[in-house]
Amino acid sequence: VQLQASGGGLVQAGDSLRLSCAVSGRMFGLRAVGWFRLAPGKEREFVAQIRWRDGSTYYRAPVKDRFAISRDNATNAVYLQMNSLNLEDTAVYFCAADTTANAGYDYWGQGTLVTVSS
Repeated sequence: VQLQASGGGLVQAGDSLRLSCAVSGRMFGLRAVGWFRLAPGKEREFVAQIRWRDGSTYYRAPVKDRFAISRDNATNAVYLQMNSLNLEDTAVYFCAADTTANAGYDYWGQGTLVTVSS
């Protein structure tokens, strides 16, 4: 499975941004696609995920009311709509694929940088 994230950029606090993740390759067995982020001086953290089979979603608590993950079944793209961005959302955002039970996310794309300014 190959993943390519895009859509990052420089925005102001309160703005919105939509990230895209192009998913390709061996789709059979794909269990979920998730978004993670790595902020300066912090460890990588989970942001949101969408299960491939039924489209159910799960979010990290601090972003649950501001972010929305979705997918386009026709193109196998996964999106992360981010609203009301704040300074703490500044990070490199990665998308990843979970293809193996009990193994976590095992395929990762390159990151896309989101910078939120005041």
